[in-house]
Amino acid sequence: MNGGPARGGGHAVVRPRSAVAALVAAAALGLVTGRFVLPSPPGADAHPAARSGAAVGGASRGASAPATPGVSARTPSASASGSGSASPTGATGPVTTANLLGPAAFGPDAGIGKIHVTDRYGDGHYANAACTGEKTLTETLGGPGAHFRGLMTSPRTDPSDPTLALDGADQVAREVAAEARSPSLAQNFAQRLLLEQVPCQEETPGHWVYGRTTTLRLAPDVTASWMGAYQGSLNTTGTAPEGEEPCGGIAVLRSGTHYGVLEVDACLGTAAMDRVVRTALSQL
Repeated sequence: MNGGPARGGGHAVVRPRSAVAALVAAAALGLVTGRFVLPSPPGADAHPAARSGAAVGGASRGASAPATPGVSARTPSASASGSGSASPTGATGPVTTANLLGPAAFGPDAGIGKIHVTDRYGDGHYANAACTGEKTLTETLGGPGAHFRGLMTSPRTDPSDPTLALDGADQVAREVAAEARSPSLAQNFAQRLLLEQVPCQEETPGHWVYGRTTTLRLAPDVTASWMGAYQGSLNTTGTAPEGEEPCGGIAVLRSGTHYGVLEVDACLGTAAMDRVVRTALSQL
């Protein structure tokens, strides 16, 4: 996907990760315990593309939960489920463009302005960052094509992929979604996609970093896990800073047989990210 943490054609330099055995062991432990902590990568990486402006829609500085690698869970609320009287049910059938996030999800309070939407179907790079090794969706999952949607503030798109803005600063968000043959396979795919992002929760000080994993559960088979993104200037310890708002982030979504990845490049704080992720999950 697009933005500082991951952008096709403009990514930070890919560097080797920890040994395969360590990754497999950490992944297995994470799936069992719900906490993903992988070994810190050696060396330093380039900084992500600059994100401008303060985080929108976040809690007041110092009021957010500790932003350290790990997982926190949030239970569904009346507004999250839409009606307040019944939980949503997992999706079935093929994914269509109607299942993808629209401009209205960001709302006027985000101060983004008019958002242009472009769609395509096929394969390609999604939101896996350079710190984990950039792959296409098929390389990660071995599955068929998916729906790609780009939301941007300019109609000028990258010639190689119309869902990417020509200027990375114009990218608001990018979503990739597809369907699996069964709910259990969709869950497996979502877990694998999440594991692709988790190593970026620990990075050399000065390198951009993802914060803790927050899990939203609207129903047993309707869940999302998202991480806020923090600029390298805020990373002084190797992990996301405590008491600071994120600037956008990434989410892995799963609803029934549908699964997907949403990367938010707009500089949204915790509360705004939570709203956008809930909307995307409810729509998926």
